[in-house]
Amino acid sequence: MDVEEPAVKRTVPNILITGTPGVGKTTLAKLLCESVSGLRFVPVGQLINDHKLYTKWNEEFDCPEYDEDMVVDFLENEMGTGGCVVDFHTSGFFPERWFDIVVLLRTNNTTLYDRLKERGYAEKKITENIECEILEVTSEEVYTSYKPELIMELQSDLPEQVESNLNQIIERLVEWKQKRQAE
Repeated sequence: MDVEEPAVKRTVPNILITGTPGVGKTTLAKLLCESVSGLRFVPVGQLINDHKLYTKWNEEFDCPEYDEDMVVDFLENEMGTGGCVVDFHTSGFFPERWFDIVVLLRTNNTTLYDRLKERGYAEKKITENIECEILEVTSEEVYTSYKPELIMELQSDLPEQVESNLNQIIERLVEWKQKRQAE
């Protein structure tokens, strides 16, 4: 018996918004959920902390070392219903079948430095995150984990780009719905 893909059952897409810390994922994800009915914000980093989905705390970087299996197990049922806007800085461990749209946010290094400094990040943590952006760690992870037709790479340097990025995602969401209705 053939099993129907979860994406076919969903009437509202799941959207992943990912990128190096400080690129504007949370701002964009929240705005998207406020702008489009039927979408709900899924802040994975907060869920990891709130539900202790980690094995130990990294004292050097002051963050949890999350357990990928615990995170996936925790989110599995919610992802099947659709309408999730997932906000997380890494993405390769999520099942590809979960997402219908994958948004990769990018930011220039000067802007990224300023944003992380404003958050109070330690210099070592800022340096590591900027190196990740320079070396395109998150970008490589996205492009090796998801089909190219799912990916939207958007620049997030200036406040006015937030609205443009939001509109581009909404356009893609409308296209996704139209395609599903035509099937």
